[in-house]
Amino acid sequence: MKNSARHRARAFVLQGLYQWMLSGTDPSTIRSNLAEASGFAKCDRAFFDALWCGVMGEFQTLISAFAPYLDRAPSEVSPIEKAILVIGAFEILRAPEIPYRVAINEAVELAKAYGGTDGHRYVNGVLDKLAASTRAPEISASKVAS
Repeated sequence: MKNSARHRARAFVLQGLYQWMLSGTDPSTIRSNLAEASGFAKCDRAFFDALWCGVMGEFQTLISAFAPYLDRAPSEVSPIEKAILVIGAFEILRAPEIPYRVAINEAVELAKAYGGTDGHRYVNGVLDKLAASTRAPEISASKVAS
């Protein structure tokens, strides 16, 4: 999973979001720079574009969606974990074709690779609660199938 084209796309979106949050650089400039980065050719470009446009276009809306499940103000969440949560929230809320478990698992993997020591647990907990409140029918169906 870690080396899949979609996982790479998520990692590049994470890198771009982090850069944007810290520097305020124009998203189109960041996107162009990412496209020229080493390894970008191995990512799912269409998925990257959809995810990049989605998270950039709805950044504050996505934060508002998971904010009720945080134990602190969104401004106090580390930039890496916040970016990962935004990516996961976008997939849970706007990409119903991606199973919620995949969205959460991918976010957890990003947090393990790039986040703080227990960041993956925090990301898992927040996104699990978001999924429970927004994808209840899918979660119920998966429990019945288990």
